[in-house]
Amino acid sequence: MLKAGSKGRWALVALVALAAGIAAFFASRVILAPERPTLPPTSQAVIPAVRPDLSLADRDGQVRTLSEWDGKPAIINFWATWCAPCRREIPMLNALAHDPAYAEFALIGIAIDFREDVLRYLTTTPIDYTVLIGEQEGLDAARAFGMESIGLPFTVFTDKTERIVTVHVGELHRSQAEVILSSVRAIDTGQIDLKTAQDRIRSGLPKID
Repeated sequence: MLKAGSKGRWALVALVALAAGIAAFFASRVILAPERPTLPPTSQAVIPAVRPDLSLADRDGQVRTLSEWDGKPAIINFWATWCAPCRREIPMLNALAHDPAYAEFALIGIAIDFREDVLRYLTTTPIDYTVLIGEQEGLDAARAFGMESIGLPFTVFTDKTERIVTVHVGELHRSQAEVILSSVRAIDTGQIDLKTAQDRIRSGLPKID
């Protein structure tokens, strides 16, 4: 684990500053994979077509890999304790985690934050789904998903074959999640293909308040 003052801490400080500067631009944007997203000129982000596999420690210190959820559609939410919209999302994500209508979806939160801060936060704010924690490792995980220079939160949605269907950048609301999850489910049940699902998400989300 990186200590205060280390390269990892400076990277996190830089991420905070970057997030503050571009938060308005990225509010409620959607990036559809594997197409190249429209990002600020300083970013070279490219969303991979398939979910990368990576390993991070959970709240108990056990190293977990995303491949544990292979074969399940997934919601992968990147967040931090210092991020206000991230904190606002948590009750909605908890509700999704408990909703039997979405029982087939794995829900994983990846905290790009200092481990001690996350564990302290969890003592007062219950999170009812898997939480993985990483400082530099968390930043590396975000980059593996193509998010090279982007603010938090962002949420990755994958189908049951680990293809990335969409990445929602900014605070996620229940109505938006339901549009995306219904499209992912339609892929998994063979009703539509990936491109049709992405078109549905692209056209459907702007209609949501």
